[in-house]
Amino acid sequence: MVSVVSIARRAILRVMPKAPPAPPHDTSPLRVLPQFHETLTAALGPMHWWPARTPFEVIVGAILTQNTAWVNVERAITKLRKARLLTPRALERVPSPKLARYIRSSGYFRQKAKKLKAFVCFLRRDFGGSLARMFRTSTAELRERLLAVHGIGPETADSILLYAGNHPVFVVDAYTKRILQRHGLAGEKAGYEEVRTLFENNLPRDAKLYNEYHALLVNVGKNWCRTKEPQCDQCPLGPYLAARPGTKPERRP
Repeated sequence: MVSVVSIARRAILRVMPKAPPAPPHDTSPLRVLPQFHETLTAALGPMHWWPARTPFEVIVGAILTQNTAWVNVERAITKLRKARLLTPRALERVPSPKLARYIRSSGYFRQKAKKLKAFVCFLRRDFGGSLARMFRTSTAELRERLLAVHGIGPETADSILLYAGNHPVFVVDAYTKRILQRHGLAGEKAGYEEVRTLFENNLPRDAKLYNEYHALLVNVGKNWCRTKEPQCDQCPLGPYLAARPGTKPERRP
């Protein structure tokens, strides 16, 4: 006969969250990067990023978020939406000074107005204004063409490819580089392409995985892996520092 204690114990186990995996002794990127993702998913859950209603809104946000906080971008996008300017055709037609006023909260608003104009002009000229046609282009070719557009650098291009077009490219930002450097997976002088290749060579080519993984790393960078006073002892990835020879988690002051 099954005891009441056994039944209760099984019920508790069913509702308990899955424990994060133990840090591996093998510290190679091929082993560690998948483990990072598994640990962060267990600790933080799904991120639901990128917050946007349409692929074009993602693109606008990717351009506006350059050198500013997302909260400032949200205010600008809200104004663009109320003015019915969140379509390629509307953005191309609106006068640049007026567009700049709508996106003022995002900072560098005159330059960003030019960048938005440059993108919608590129979209019309090369793809007849169709995002669907643009995203049917191969990843490598489209990335190269996006990088040739005024104001679109590697991080913005990859954000457009991944979050708006569902292309399997890994987005690298300052948070990502900082986390990898502190864990000894990338050198201080590692460039954008080196870090991007590190992820893509050691993870399956999967847009959904890259989407979620990047959002998880951003969360870690904002909350624990800060430039000053990092809180490694509280970070879900802190145990990996302790497991790595010659390193230890930094304690919160």
